[in-house]
Amino acid sequence: MNTLTQAAAGRRIVLGHDWLTGMRGGERVLQCHCEAFPDAPLVALFADPSRVCETIRNRPIICSPLQRVPRVTRIYRYLLPLMGPAARALRVPAGDLLLTSSHCVAKAFRTPPGMRHLCYCFTPMRYAWLFQNEYLGPVKSVLAAPLLAHLRRWDRATSSGVDRFVAISRHVQDRIRRFYGRESDVVYPPVDTEWLTPAPGGATGDYDLIVSALVPYKRIDLAVQAYRRQSRRLLIVGTGTETARLRALAGGNVEFLGWRSDADVRELYRNCRLLLFPGEEDFGIVPLEAMACGRPVVAFRRGGATETVADGITGLFFDEQRVEALEDAVARAAAVRWEPARIRTHAEAFGIGRFFDEMAACVTRTLEQN
Repeated sequence: MNTLTQAAAGRRIVLGHDWLTGMRGGERVLQCHCEAFPDAPLVALFADPSRVCETIRNRPIICSPLQRVPRVTRIYRYLLPLMGPAARALRVPAGDLLLTSSHCVAKAFRTPPGMRHLCYCFTPMRYAWLFQNEYLGPVKSVLAAPLLAHLRRWDRATSSGVDRFVAISRHVQDRIRRFYGRESDVVYPPVDTEWLTPAPGGATGDYDLIVSALVPYKRIDLAVQAYRRQSRRLLIVGTGTETARLRALAGGNVEFLGWRSDADVRELYRNCRLLLFPGEEDFGIVPLEAMACGRPVVAFRRGGATETVADGITGLFFDEQRVEALEDAVARAAAVRWEPARIRTHAEAFGIGRFFDEMAACVTRTLEQN
């Protein structure tokens, strides 16, 4: 029995998540919550159980009225104005603790009287507070300004229903303080360092690697343009709205691999020369996954990467989101004789056992809170 399960022994736990449409970084955290509480029901705005892992789907999943919208898991990005009311209307089963993992509206789920709410916050709602131009574009951002102002007021007001916040990074902790006026603990997300390991015979690939959703704020365009000006090979794993534009920008040495299985991605991590991480992220699990496989990272010096990449030891930073700055960082990284064992040791500090221990302490404090 892990320490998180022990911390809530004899308590009725309910889990919450924004929605279930695939297995990304947030769902990896939810998977750990589900492993700790195998009998806990799960509440979400809407869900396609076939698109999440067995550990998540093998439990009662309670959804909001949005679940009845045809093709909701495909069109949900257009339903943002309805998400707030749907979140407040969702019926959370009675229990001792609601443990939500939230980047949008799960932190607004209403708890029955006497129930505590601990929110593991990936970030305050990005659509309302951050990256509006990247998500909507400059014209739509102006047109949506009244809606975004309403969302910000709603997001701040509903934060009062959370008894305790846990931020995924100090970067997000600062956002919670600025946007909600609340303090929070920091618990970094878990990395499966037992499964993600270096290649037994050492890395053998001749490529650099990106593993990312292909959306504007990830800034994959910087890497594509930088590699068009050199001969190094770049493989890009992921799909998204930017795929067609990025393909049009790319030279012949850039390959788009689309979606790949976890096993395929592990092999790509293990054998890459280095991993590129050009965007500003709330935390960013991908660099740590690559580091767990002993591979160095070139990252933008903003956001969560500054808390996970050890400059000069597990990777290098670039300071401006410009093609030339990224090119220079790649050239500097290529000249370093990296130590895979040292990189791996750094990543091990972010393992699943550490996550359970730190979340257990947060659960205990929340349940004992007056």
